[in-house]
Formats: sequence, C-alpha cells, structure tokens
Amino acid sequence: MPVITEIEDLKRIYRSRVPKMFFDYCESGSWTEKTFRENVSDFEDLYLRQRVAVDMTGRSTESAMIGQDLSMPVVLAPVGSTGMQWPDGEILACRAAHAFGTQFTLSTMSVCSVEDVAENTDKPFWFQLYVMRDWDFVTRMIERAKEAKCSALVLTLDLQILGQRHKDLKNGLSVPLKPSLGNILDLSTKWSWGQAMLRTKRRTFGNIVGHAKGVSNLSSLSTWAAESFDPSLDWEKVKEIKRLWGGPLILKGILDAEDAKMALNVGADAIIVSNHGGRQLDGALSSIRALPSILDAVGDKVEVHLDSGIRSGQDVLKALALGAKGTYIGRAFVYGLGAMGEKGVTRALEVIHKELDMTMALCGKRRIEELTRDVLLVPEGFGGRWERA
Repeated sequence: MPVITEIEDLKRIYRSRVPKMFFDYCESGSWTEKTFRENVSDFEDLYLRQRVAVDMTGRSTESAMIGQDLSMPVVLAPVGSTGMQWPDGEILACRAAHAFGTQFTLSTMSVCSVEDVAENTDKPFWFQLYVMRDWDFVTRMIERAKEAKCSALVLTLDLQILGQRHKDLKNGLSVPLKPSLGNILDLSTKWSWGQAMLRTKRRTFGNIVGHAKGVSNLSSLSTWAAESFDPSLDWEKVKEIKRLWGGPLILKGILDAEDAKMALNVGADAIIVSNHGGRQLDGALSSIRALPSILDAVGDKVEVHLDSGIRSGQDVLKALALGAKGTYIGRAFVYGLGAMGEKGVTRALEVIHKELDMTMALCGKRRIEELTRDVLLVPEGFGGRWERA
C-alpha cells in the first residue's frame, strides 16, 4: 500500500480501482468545466499569515454546525450514486464520518436507501432532498427521512434542470447502464470493484425504486429521472418543505447575495454556498469567491457553510477564516471510498484534519473560533468587482 499523505494520493488509487465511467462521473463538471476547475484553483489565490512565538499546546478543531457538535467543521456532502463508487458506499461513508466525530449527508439519488443507512449505522445523519414534480414522492421522502431519525434536511436548490456533463454522455452513463465496448473492456480490468459489487444486494437507487410512482426497476427509473426534477421550485415551495420537515433546514446551492437574503427570509437554519461542484451552471463563480458577498449580505443572521472545491485542510481553514461556519467535502471522500472503502474515507478525514490542525498552529491559532480574516492575505477584489446592470 502506498504512503498516503494527501487527498491526491487517494485520487490516484481511486482512479486505478473504479470503472472509468464512475471516475468521470465524480471528476467532471458541466460544459467547459471552467467553474469545476476554478472551485479548486481559486483557493490558491488566498495566502496564509504565518505567526510565531504563540503557545500552541491544547489545540482543538472541535466545532459545531447547526448546533450539532463535530470533531471538525467538515461534513461529508451528499453525492449521488456513491454506492456505485464502492458497494454499500453510503453506509461505509456514514460509518466513517460518525466514527471520526463528524457528519454524513445522504443524497436522494443514493444507492443505499435512507432506511438501509439508518439500519446499518448507530447515529443520526443528514438527508439531502431533491424536489421532484411528484409532490407525493417529495412528501413521503420527507416522512421517510423523519422516520430514519435524520437530524437535518439539506434542500438542494440548484438542480431544477440537470446540467449537461459531456463526459457522462460520452461514456454512456445511464440508468440502467448501457456501456460501450470501451467501458466493457475497462470494467473487465476492475476485478476488485466487480467482485465486491457482486457481493452486495444494493445496486439500484434505493430511495426511488419501489417508492416513486411507476418506478419498479432500473429501466423505469431512467425515464422517471430524466423528467422528474421540478423546474417550478420556488421560495413558496421551500417554505412548505420547511413546514413539512419541522427540523433544522439547510439550503444548498446559494451563489448570489439576493438568494442568500431570500433564504434568510424563509427561515433557513443554514445556507451552503455551492455551485454543485461545478456540475450545473458552468461559468458561475467558484464557491470561495462567492462567499464574501454572501457573508456581506446576511452577516451572522444565518449560518453560512461552503461546499465545492475543498481538497485539503488548508482549504477548510481558508473558508472558515473568510467567515464560513462549516464546510463540506464530496469528491475528497469519494476518492477515499473508491480507493479503500470505509478505511479510505477515514484516511481522507485524517488527512484533512491533520492539515487543518497543523495550519492552525502555524498561523498562531488554537481554536476554530479564532480563525478570522486576519490569518489570510486576500487579494484586492478577490470576490470580484463587477459592473452593475
């Protein structure tokens, strides 16, 4: 086993072990992938201030997000089809997150159902909801999340229509799978993945098949998924979902200050500054560049979290220092899952935690709450200087 010191090490192993179509599903954005790339590269424009002769004993990365205590302010983001990256992937990732003292978010488009994850883990997790045209499915999904004792609902707002991702189309990634000759040849080289997938009973979308009207198998799921995201989702529906849920509500997909104000008005407990990992509107700002204007708009009236582009503990620190109260990792934990299963997710969390802890120390800080903008050197105009319409 190679020595793993950074997330990139897990990514290399992941790429060698998981079929190309699933690697590309994870490691891609929409259209030109400009936003996908800049989510990562824009972190590099923020520099750190090194401080010395500060007592660094007794450091802690402990924090809280929406009132829930965490070993560090890093939550596993909702990622669709995680159970195809590695069998039972959602269950394994949830176990790893809880063992590490942090939290896991289950996607609506997961392979393991919300009931599967609840039955095979010991602690409450968060559930991410997509709003579908079938309102009966939406309301029943909320009830299922309640029955599974999920401790927060993450409502995704930026997928009313599905962004075009060229790699998925070229790979023939569909439900059910329609692999090309190239994909069949690639699958034939991924023996460990294939053998592991044969040993699990979870190879469909457990939250949907058998629960959505007319979806009894993978073939019927394909048509349903292509037509089901609700293009009419608006703030009134967000209010209704908040009422139906009745618990902590986190709104995901906020990139504009005006939308942040609307999220505040509907009573969100937190918002996630996110561009869906660069998988929806290509050409949008990176999440880290969008963060300052959103914080200026809502201040401390609502918890602001950040998702998209985090690949290291230093990225986490930079987001927190700019003002975010928490962060999410998606691809970073999927790399670990595909590389080494549950142990790989744990390793990804260990890497990010060590980087966060060491960087805090070298910046002269001992507590998460001490991380403020004064640890950063921020380029003038980092958030953008734009002409007004």
